[in-house]
Amino acid sequence: MSLPHAILTALLEKPSSGLELTRRFDKSIGFFWPATHQQIYRELGRLEASGQIRALQPSGPVRGQKKEYEVLPEGRAELVRWTAEGAAPRAVREPLLLRLRAAAVVGTDGLAAEVRRHLALHRAQLDDYREIERHDFPAEATAGESRLQHAVLRAGIGLEAFWVQWLTETLETLETLEALEALDVPPADQADELDQGV
Repeated sequence: MSLPHAILTALLEKPSSGLELTRRFDKSIGFFWPATHQQIYRELGRLEASGQIRALQPSGPVRGQKKEYEVLPEGRAELVRWTAEGAAPRAVREPLLLRLRAAAVVGTDGLAAEVRRHLALHRAQLDDYREIERHDFPAEATAGESRLQHAVLRAGIGLEAFWVQWLTETLETLETLEALEALDVPPADQADELDQGV
């Protein structure tokens, strides 16, 4: 996904100013496609220059009023084109996974604290998603458009639940390894090598 398409989506849902878009991103699209205030304003300028959006005419005095944008037919057509376009899944680039791989070579000093920090962050995000689901998607509200939005939220819930489970298990593994290191007991794979005279 790209930021222009995220912005076109948000503006089709509701014409907004750059500041309003930033706030809306923080509460919805930003969960899976984050963007800074500066990135959003820069992209609004590009989309306006390309004729995909336009600034709405202010209803009152111009001075001090936020510029609101709406999507033009070219912007809607681009979003329709992009929505139907195929794309391969993206590879996961998670630094924590690389740190674990490195720890297998250099040792686990300090890594458990980082895993605990990640676990706390993912638990908090999972709690936030579940609260959004409870508030915005009650069981009886299953109308068309909201079902797709709910599907996106369920993806977030599933991913966060995965991370919580995986981090919990990984933390247990790290704590076991640290306990063995404290006792100066080699891990099982190294003990097997020692027994075989490797």
